[in-house]
Amino acid sequence: MITIADVARDAGVAPSTVSYVLSGKRSISPETRRRVEASVRKLGFHPHAGARALASSRTQVLALVVPLRTDIHVPVVMRFVTSVVTSARKYDHDVLLLTADEGPDGLRRVAGSASADAILVMDVEADEPRVPVLQSLLRPVVLIGVPDDPADLSCVDLDFTAAAARSVQHLAELGHTDIALVGPSPNVYERGTSFAGRFLRGFAASVQERGLRATNHACAPSYAAVRECVAKILADQPELTGLVVHNEAVLGGVLAELQRHGKQVPHDVSVVAVCPEDMAAQYAIPLTTVAIPSDDVGRIAVEMAMRQLEGAGSAEVRLLSPKLTPGGSTARRR
Repeated sequence: MITIADVARDAGVAPSTVSYVLSGKRSISPETRRRVEASVRKLGFHPHAGARALASSRTQVLALVVPLRTDIHVPVVMRFVTSVVTSARKYDHDVLLLTADEGPDGLRRVAGSASADAILVMDVEADEPRVPVLQSLLRPVVLIGVPDDPADLSCVDLDFTAAAARSVQHLAELGHTDIALVGPSPNVYERGTSFAGRFLRGFAASVQERGLRATNHACAPSYAAVRECVAKILADQPELTGLVVHNEAVLGGVLAELQRHGKQVPHDVSVVAVCPEDMAAQYAIPLTTVAIPSDDVGRIAVEMAMRQLEGAGSAEVRLLSPKLTPGGSTARRR
């Protein structure tokens, strides 16, 4: 295994000089720094994580709190996780995963043991109970999601209020006046999850503004729940011609149930799906989609954390504008 002594020998300097170059704790001449860095690259030297942390007071680790619940669509959650991990590696950081059910104790444990340089938190609630704890940790914190009161914490997310309005606008422009929303599981709303509430409010406000007739339905991720949900929508709204599905876990089931009821998409019912774009391409009819930008959200969250670590970032809230991509699942009302 390559050691600091090997790098020092190759660069023609003392081992302590190599340590100073790697830690940045002392000023080293540009020429010496270049020689050491060239030897590091040539020999493929990787500092031991523990030694690097002691030298720099950094762990080179970001902690990411992820939701792993039965009412959360894990494949979409993992897209955010993948984005955070990929982005963190560009800053030479690894990612420590925590589950949301560890709660405030898990956050305190990570901060108290100095296991991570910064903490990123998913599954944010509107009235987020972890905010006071996160404020007390003396570490950079970024929320992937936006509570009603973010206090002095940085947040990034899709603008779900605008995403709902864009979905309704698209259907209204195609002449649809009777529409419905299939939302996340009832448990998601009951927990006060921020993204679900913001989307529902945006949907209701846009429907009212345009004078449309609409209903909204929470739908659990099971075949029985989907079957009951679609049957209720069609019974309550016999003139229904537009549907917004803000629930990736039930999207395929909703399309299948519409077909079982003799409703062709988009001939009888136009469907707008709120999901990752590549997921929309998996169906027989390429769906009209309001994209969930997991790649961008994860990347920006890491960038926010790194700026704070470097002392160059202050608290900020970033809401990404929604992008609607028309597909074969929406058409003008017949």
